[in-house]
Amino acid sequence: MPEGVKTAKRRVLRQGGTLNPRPGAVTHALFRNREFFDPDDLVQVKYEMLRQVQVDQQPVRRTAPAFGLSRPSFYQAQGAFRRAGLAGLLPRKRGPHSGHKLTAEVMAFVRAARTAEPAVSVRELAQRIRARFDVSVHPRSIARQLSRQKKGPGVLRAPQTVWRPTDW
Repeated sequence: MPEGVKTAKRRVLRQGGTLNPRPGAVTHALFRNREFFDPDDLVQVKYEMLRQVQVDQQPVRRTAPAFGLSRPSFYQAQGAFRRAGLAGLLPRKRGPHSGHKLTAEVMAFVRAARTAEPAVSVRELAQRIRARFDVSVHPRSIARQLSRQKKGPGVLRAPQTVWRPTDW
């Protein structure tokens, strides 16, 4: 594969959260020829590892290390694949997917407070939110939400999550 194509593919895999952080650890023979089997593609690596155990009846204790993964990673991937098929091997963000405590009403309160008192700290804002809405919000969450709003809609940002095999 030409270096430019490989670099572009790695960029796409990184953006999608599927770039294998340890492609050098993949030692299985399938991945020696990098034309089709790509050790950089974590979803492909996991799928082939599962297939090796399920179809070729290879033991997990030898298969997982050959694919650069641990046995617990194998069982996590197996469970995810059984529940959701190939889509189960795709990364997903853990935890809340948005500032669910920072509703439109709370953020309107924050903007009004910042307008009236521009130097107010996010720590003070968190205390005021707690007093007014009886909602506990971490000051860093407020700062992140304010930062997102400053950037505005339609601004492309690089993914903030670094995915590791242990996240699966």
